[in-house]
Amino acid sequence: MSETAPSADDAEDDVKRKFREALERKQAKARSGAPHENGGAGNTRAHGPAAGKRAFRRKSG
Repeated sequence: MSETAPSADDAEDDVKRKFREALERKQAKARSGAPHENGGAGNTRAHGPAAGKRAFRRKSG
């Protein structure tokens, strides 16, 4: 029975190592991208003139 305990610890360490390596790859990939600080504000008026005057019409009938 004592032989199964070290193999379970080894398997757990192996899983942790794999997750750590995957996390390091993910973080390295995110760091390699260009920063968005100089990207600009984008389109500020996406849906037309919101500041335009509203026209209310009386309901007929």
